[in-house]
Amino acid sequence: MTAAATHTGAPIRAKRVLPGFTLSLGTTLLYMTFIVLIPVITLILKGAEIGPERFWRIISSPRAVAAFQITLTAALIATAFNAIYGLLMAWVLVRYEFRGKRILDALMDVPFALPTAVAGLSLTALFSANGWFGPVLDAMGIQVVYTIWGIALAMAFTSVPFVVRTVQPVLEDMDPALEQAALTLGARPWAIFTRVVFPAILPAWLAGCTTAFARSLGEFGAIVFIAGNLPFRTEIAALLAYIRLEEFDYNGAAAIALVLLAFALVLLVVSNVLQAWASRHREASR
Repeated sequence: MTAAATHTGAPIRAKRVLPGFTLSLGTTLLYMTFIVLIPVITLILKGAEIGPERFWRIISSPRAVAAFQITLTAALIATAFNAIYGLLMAWVLVRYEFRGKRILDALMDVPFALPTAVAGLSLTALFSANGWFGPVLDAMGIQVVYTIWGIALAMAFTSVPFVVRTVQPVLEDMDPALEQAALTLGARPWAIFTRVVFPAILPAWLAGCTTAFARSLGEFGAIVFIAGNLPFRTEIAALLAYIRLEEFDYNGAAAIALVLLAFALVLLVVSNVLQAWASRHREASR
């Protein structure tokens, strides 16, 4: 403390790196308003113009119901795969040292950086009848392109980083003394994982899976190329909304988009609750 501060008794205030609270909050709120709130509110108002009876008629039509079912089913398949694969990948990246680890860690972020249309084209080239894996799978009676499995594959590709990047930091912050204590007491490795490690990472794992599921529901670009977009078979809800726009059926597109928005908001709330639970869990374990 400086002499001036000692004589006056005034506390020393730390210098802020960024501008003051008012300017920072105003800038972020302005960005949030123009980029997020206004488009969402516009969509809600557009949907409100439809009226409840017509809104229900649009979203309950056989084609719309089939699109929602295909989207939810494929998203669940992709999330189930990512839940296991993402947990294993996070474990490998945290608990093992090997050559090429940094490269593998960087590759986990490729789906974030890669345009989804490029991802869809790549997956289609790999799993089509004349692709690298297509002929082998066809010989086994497995078809990926133009099926729900292709949709789930594209969803899994674009959403797997959410599970890995959510679980990875929690594993890194875990106190190794907990596992060492369990090992000293004679616990087997599987018992240590199921009773010590997994309960500690469970909130983060669930939050990552929820976010991955929400990302899968909103995927469009990667799916269009590999799905074939066949009504009642491989047509997802986002694509149906796009088709309605091309037909100048703005009310139909808005109604379908509102349902997807409702799914996204519910999953957003669930994800935030799980992340808050994970934060409290980490604080309590320290």
